[in-house]
Amino acid sequence: MSVSVLSPSRRLGGVSGILQVTSLLILLLLLIKAAQLYLHRQWLLKALQQFPCPPSHWLFGHIQEFQHDQELQRIQERVKTFPSACPYWIWGGKVRVQLYDPDYMKVILGRSDPKSHGSYKFLAPRIGYGLLLLNGQTWFQHRRMLTPAFHNDILKPYVGLMADSVRVMLDKWEELLGQDSPLEVFQHVSLMTLDTIMKSAFSHQGSIQVDRNSQSYIQAISDLNSLVFCCMRNAFHENDTIYSLTSAGRWTHRACQLAHQHTDQVIQLRKAQLQKEGELEKIKRKRHLDFLDILLLAKGPLVCPGLAGVQDGIVSGTTWTRCPTPPCALRRH
Repeated sequence: MSVSVLSPSRRLGGVSGILQVTSLLILLLLLIKAAQLYLHRQWLLKALQQFPCPPSHWLFGHIQEFQHDQELQRIQERVKTFPSACPYWIWGGKVRVQLYDPDYMKVILGRSDPKSHGSYKFLAPRIGYGLLLLNGQTWFQHRRMLTPAFHNDILKPYVGLMADSVRVMLDKWEELLGQDSPLEVFQHVSLMTLDTIMKSAFSHQGSIQVDRNSQSYIQAISDLNSLVFCCMRNAFHENDTIYSLTSAGRWTHRACQLAHQHTDQVIQLRKAQLQKEGELEKIKRKRHLDFLDILLLAKGPLVCPGLAGVQDGIVSGTTWTRCPTPPCALRRH
């Protein structure tokens, strides 16, 4: 009986052949992807040829022009040079059109096109797929359910609550102005906004502005906003796996946990209040329910994404003008 054994050189030759074939396949895929990106860029250039813009790098786009605290100045220069609209190339194959003309905005806002998944997907880990990110029939059902929360009879009493929150903020300013030093109003306005939302839409008792535990939540929202803009500027961060391995990805995860913990506390506190004797019946007899009560009494998966999306989204809206300023050069707290 004879046994056939492959020689070491023959085995190495087989492995080498497999490696060569694999390398060729990888090279072929890279060439195909490069061709797709090139054709896509050419299509974008042709589609946007009626909107002039400064020259852009074929790979890095206009990213290098917007460095740290210079972005607002660059945008102002573009508004003067290119009226109505101007393309902003994030990188070679991705572009956004910046609109600053009322007539253009009227046309865009009057349409009902589906929301772009490219930019909105960065918000999903933070606020979930609630009203802000949904499309189609699901969005319509959620919007119809929440419409009563914005009834005039509900909104009128909020004016007094807003005034109370503003008074607390102004009282704090008077104390700080006595120190004869510059006053940064951003943090104060954010806290006042959260205070107003908590009192009006979420039936919270007390003032968040004098509660130091809420400051970490406001800071987390501010960090998340800046991190979203940072992600939009980096092509590699569009891949969830790669982004989760970066320091910004880990930072985003921690900030999301902190923001969600705050939201969960609001939900649990209100649930406990509704479980008190006679409280639920009293709420159901109301002609118009507060926002949080609508969510808690709703059937279906609306509560968590709805509350998180509105509370985090509205509060973070106060940071919108600040977000472009510190792209990725955020200070860790």
